[in-house]
Amino acid sequence: MEGNEAVAEGAIAGGCRAFFGYPITPQSQIPEYMSWRMPQVGGIYLQAESEVAAINMVYGAAAAGARVMTSSSSPGISLMQEGLSYMLGAEITGVVVDIARGGPGLGNIGAAQSDYWITTRGAGHGDGSTLVLAPYSVQELHDITAESFELSERFRLPVTVLGDAYLGQMREPCLLRPVGDAPLARQLGWTVGGGLEGRDRHIVNSLWTNLEVMEQMNLRMADRLARAKAELTRWEEYGAPEPEIVLCAYGIMARVCETVVDWCLERGIAAKLFRPISLVPFPDQAIRSLAGRAKHCLVVELSLGQFIEDIRLSVQGLCPVSHYGRTGGVVCTPEDVLDHVVEILGR
Repeated sequence: MEGNEAVAEGAIAGGCRAFFGYPITPQSQIPEYMSWRMPQVGGIYLQAESEVAAINMVYGAAAAGARVMTSSSSPGISLMQEGLSYMLGAEITGVVVDIARGGPGLGNIGAAQSDYWITTRGAGHGDGSTLVLAPYSVQELHDITAESFELSERFRLPVTVLGDAYLGQMREPCLLRPVGDAPLARQLGWTVGGGLEGRDRHIVNSLWTNLEVMEQMNLRMADRLARAKAELTRWEEYGAPEPEIVLCAYGIMARVCETVVDWCLERGIAAKLFRPISLVPFPDQAIRSLAGRAKHCLVVELSLGQFIEDIRLSVQGLCPVSHYGRTGGVVCTPEDVLDHVVEILGR
């Protein structure tokens, strides 16, 4: 199955019954697939007139209690920032899938990881963030998308699933989760909805003119992010138990670095891959523990240096941290990464 199709099937298995989107390569297969599947499962599909419209449709459907998703790619994600900020301010749920491509500007359709900042620091203005999860295979695209709807409701925060052009377009075996019955919308403790006589009125709103009320909303969001850090922080490690060098990579570059780790082990180099799965919350203590025992951390990413910020903040100077990245849709090869490892270690 193709990665984009796995995202769509994951969403349906996770109970998504409302999808609003706008086509942009390399993720156009997601809205195309959803236009076919959503009517089959009793859901709603609508192609919006723009990404701005799509995210605001997500806002409205989420406020009505729908498990709702949109998907886009880098320039489209930029346009969605205002709507995401409103969703955070209104304390509602929803899932956004970003299959990133080269940028800035319209850029190209190559694989890139330069949406790291906009997804982990973005969601518009204000104090807040969506939860951000980074799969590295077609199976994880499916499973993480399916799970994101429950996570969004558990922490009452939007969830961003961050992929890239390679992950979205590649084909791999994928075990699909079962699709059960799911309502179009449900009455949750905070959702709007008519026909419920005697119930207290619910207001979904992101305008807080009272300064103290605005502060309290931000503090509630901070509490939910702190709870997510305790319950959701995820990462994987691969390679030597006691590494002399730690390769830090997520998404498609983690796949490349797995090969590099294997080659290092064959050469007698104790290398380990550190792969964060949750980017928000970030597994800072896990990489700090590894860095305290290693000689060096090498950050490998498809940008000129965004992911490296979180690694440096987490490592706190326990060992040197260096960077190798390509940009504009150019991808690091295993040979390139291995050359950097050999150069860093001097052998």
